[in-house]
Amino acid sequence: MNLLLAVDGSDHSYEAVRSLKYLSRANELHILHVLDVPTPAYPMMMPEVSQELYETVERNMREDGSRLLDRIVSLLPMGIGPVTKHLVVGSPADHIVTLAEQHKVDLILLGTRGLGPIKERLVGSVAHRVLTYAPGAKLILPGPLKALSQVLLPLQGTYDAAHALRFLQQKPFRELPTITLFTVLPQTRPPWPMDAASTEQMEVHALRQAQDFLNNIAAKLTSLGYRTKVAASLGTPVEGITQEATALNPDLILMGSRGRHGVTRLVLGSVSHALLHQGRYPLMIFG
Repeated sequence: MNLLLAVDGSDHSYEAVRSLKYLSRANELHILHVLDVPTPAYPMMMPEVSQELYETVERNMREDGSRLLDRIVSLLPMGIGPVTKHLVVGSPADHIVTLAEQHKVDLILLGTRGLGPIKERLVGSVAHRVLTYAPGAKLILPGPLKALSQVLLPLQGTYDAAHALRFLQQKPFRELPTITLFTVLPQTRPPWPMDAASTEQMEVHALRQAQDFLNNIAAKLTSLGYRTKVAASLGTPVEGITQEATALNPDLILMGSRGRHGVTRLVLGSVSHALLHQGRYPLMIFG
């Protein structure tokens, strides 16, 4: 896989560096540091003085950025693969997306400071925007990835399942984890009156079908060498996934973005965005 590691010098970005030891060797590892150089905010300043001040700040930031990239390289795990460093000026989110497109990146790694749902929806964070617009998979780390032996894989139908299989066929993890496949069924009632026993029977039948669906996907993962478990419940997706994660305590939640892009997903949100806002578990999103 081609990997892109975006760093800003924060503790969260160092956690992204440490997480590389759990991933398979990269065909190419691109390490990106973006300089968001502030423009002098003094309207009465002469243009020549303003430009000189900007260039001085940029030069100092470039020196700091170059030292940061060298330090990141020194911390990389052995055998991670060939490394290319990138030091650019501009919008972090825009450069991450552009570089991922140019180099056909399969997985982007970055930490998130966890702004919370209100501020993030209004302003946007780098992690939120990368999750929305960038190609390939993304590993978002609100905290340390301490191990990678238990993965929770929520699925919402055949679309998610097909993309999950395609992603996991690439063997993105250095050691194959145990994957718990999980799905949440809505608690819907038919429009006609039904007694409690009949309603319960319908729910049991729906859960049995869900189990069969998950077992079919689990068999395909088992053939790839993964160890698997399956679970299904009734409820809403975010609540169901959160409850299952609390019970399982996975090292990572792996899930699809369900193919929603652009303004629709940015405005309406999605299950993956909701889990990102919670910031409880490392989150890997495949397209």
